[in-house]
Amino acid sequence: MRATRVLIPALVLLAACSPSANSRAQAQGQAQLATPARVIPTSAIGLKQSFAPVVRRAAPAVVNISSKRLVRQQVDPFWELFGRGAPRDRVEGSLGSGVIVRADGVIVTNNHVVEGGQEITVSLADRREFPAKLLLADPRTDLAILKIDIPPSEKLPVLAIADRAEMQVGDLVLAIGDPFGVGQTVTNGIISALNRTADPNGDAGAYIQTDAAINPGNSGGALVDMSGDLIGINSFILSRSGTSSGVGFAIPAPVVRRVVETAMGGGRTVVRPWVGARLQSVTPEIAKALGLARPAGALVSDLWPGGAAEQAGLKQGDVVTSVDGDAVVDAAALHYAVATHRPGETLRVGVRRAGGDQQLTLRAEAPPATPARDERVVSGQNPFEGATVVNLSPAVAEELGLDPFGGRGVLISKISGGAAQRVGLRPGDLIRSVNGRAIQSVRDLTGAVSVASRVWEVTIERGGQQVTATFRA
Repeated sequence: MRATRVLIPALVLLAACSPSANSRAQAQGQAQLATPARVIPTSAIGLKQSFAPVVRRAAPAVVNISSKRLVRQQVDPFWELFGRGAPRDRVEGSLGSGVIVRADGVIVTNNHVVEGGQEITVSLADRREFPAKLLLADPRTDLAILKIDIPPSEKLPVLAIADRAEMQVGDLVLAIGDPFGVGQTVTNGIISALNRTADPNGDAGAYIQTDAAINPGNSGGALVDMSGDLIGINSFILSRSGTSSGVGFAIPAPVVRRVVETAMGGGRTVVRPWVGARLQSVTPEIAKALGLARPAGALVSDLWPGGAAEQAGLKQGDVVTSVDGDAVVDAAALHYAVATHRPGETLRVGVRRAGGDQQLTLRAEAPPATPARDERVVSGQNPFEGATVVNLSPAVAEELGLDPFGGRGVLISKISGGAAQRVGLRPGDLIRSVNGRAIQSVRDLTGAVSVASRVWEVTIERGGQQVTATFRA
């Protein structure tokens, strides 16, 4: 671990050279030393001064969030023998941070801070507390939008959402939040990396990585630049100890902006444009096979018929190298670039193919919702009782983070007890057949389970593998 060098300000007093300098001038110079001017750091020399101006601007818009939910806790089965096995209700709580993004009381935080919360309380920097209502929760981005009711005449302090184009690796940043519930805390660091993702072939992520200390309770807090603008929402850390180890991640401002806009427009679900293509990150092996100078870009391996990529003129085997002039590092970077646009907007896409480099225009479009969703909760005496099922479409796949090229079928989106939970079915399972009958739609499934049976033979696809099991009624 590299040692940190502490820069101690060297205060220099410029004394008057003239022997006629009077004691009053000396007193004024000493007063200036006692209360030095504080300015925003803009250089290495500026680091010897203070971050206080940035904190004064940003900190009032960072809030504390507490969430409570009622959880039913099962008692040890041993006590059931003595009639003391009844479930008990227990209140669970969570603490986190949030950022005011609109003066009328709109707040953004992490979804995991308020997920399942039945009572959400927001504490402002001035210690006032308000109950909050949830406007929108988006598990895919791990963002949630809250609203508190304030007097109509009052305007709360806000943080402006910054432009991603101005962020660079090495920029100074501050993380502001409420770690461990001890009160508002500020830490500083730099942007360590951009476009970080856990899955280079996926579409979730493109996080800002920072070494500013982020600890439990900082989730949902602000990552700000030296202008005091919001560049990200602190979300999670990588750590073996559970505390900050200098590898923290924040959700970038463009993603925050899209979720806030959706909530303010009355939307309950964030509609993300998609590429309409199956993409693969260019590895060193792929780069060598294609004769590329370096392993960078997104390889188009499949196209959705009539999708945005096909309409733009992309072909299988193309390598997307840039979007709107920004280099595409991998498949995740391309997914992210498209998803942060609004449906209907256009993007300039740089493509490398056998015939030479080309510039194409891709129109951002929402994934198609065909076949129709037809969401239902299965009931009756069958293995799927208690499961919520839905027809698989690119829109549903994108919403749940699944592969839209996985084919047609019926997806289990939720398990609410019942036989489905007892037999071990899980959200994300694809139902392929029931008692020898192929299942292509929710209507097929409801027809199959409407026929009474003492034995059920069910084929499920999970994680790309098909499993057939037999259940008895």
